[in-house]
Amino acid sequence: MNQIIKSIRNKAKMNQEQFANSLGTTVVSINRWENSKTFPNKIAQKAILDFCKDNNIDIYDDIINNIINNVIMNKENCLYYHGSKKGINGRISPISRDMCDFGKGFYIGTEPSQPLTLICDEESPVFYSLELDFKDLKVLNIDVNLDWAMIIAYYRGYMDSVKDSDIYLKYKKMTDGYDVIIGCIADDRMYRVMKSFFENEITDIALLHSLSALDLGKQIVCKTQKACDCIKIVNERKLSFFELSVLKEKSINRRNDAVLKTESILRKYRRDGLYFDEIIGDKNE
Repeated sequence: MNQIIKSIRNKAKMNQEQFANSLGTTVVSINRWENSKTFPNKIAQKAILDFCKDNNIDIYDDIINNIINNVIMNKENCLYYHGSKKGINGRISPISRDMCDFGKGFYIGTEPSQPLTLICDEESPVFYSLELDFKDLKVLNIDVNLDWAMIIAYYRGYMDSVKDSDIYLKYKKMTDGYDVIIGCIADDRMYRVMKSFFENEITDIALLHSLSALDLGKQIVCKTQKACDCIKIVNERKLSFFELSVLKEKSINRRNDAVLKTESILRKYRRDGLYFDEIIGDKNE
């Protein structure tokens, strides 16, 4: 956390003595924190957090960079990210909940902010940097289109009322035989929009325009044990109270911003496209 503390002090344009006085601590403590000789306790972290709020200092990007920097990796491979509530114990396996975006699997993301958002409310989360060797794996890439939305509808149970239909069987079988599925993320910022689509409140056109506008990044889902065995943990990192607090506040702000953005899009495209029940009906006529 030494780089974070230095960044906060520099943004506040303070020397160590001024910063120490603002936090109600000593110059010795500031010096030891900034030189990684000691780590601020929870009370001190709370004081630093309050200082940032009182002085309108945005430290989110610094935290993200600090979390993912200095990770040694094979330059031939990309780095992916995973957040765990309590840490990974033993063999990585495809054992998430069934009703996730693409069903049961092991989920990793291309952007660190997504998994960090998922674990920022937990008490002792662990953040992982990973590599995945795609060689010899069968991969399905899903673009941001109607198939993407319908696959999620299938896995989340929104199509259970038409289990005997052709469209249900189509999306049930679409991911069969694949080790890995890659597709756009439908995280909590998109939950309201996805739910509105599945409940016939908005059309497919409005849904897809909302997705494109938010640009939530990609998620890679390892569906088989074969794929999970190709994952290499490059780094694991526990998160401090300060980091979790900043991440949580940023997550709330981004969610509120997304709601405002999507409301405008939904009004614009409210009469274009088809509703979910119309799509199901059209596919079965």
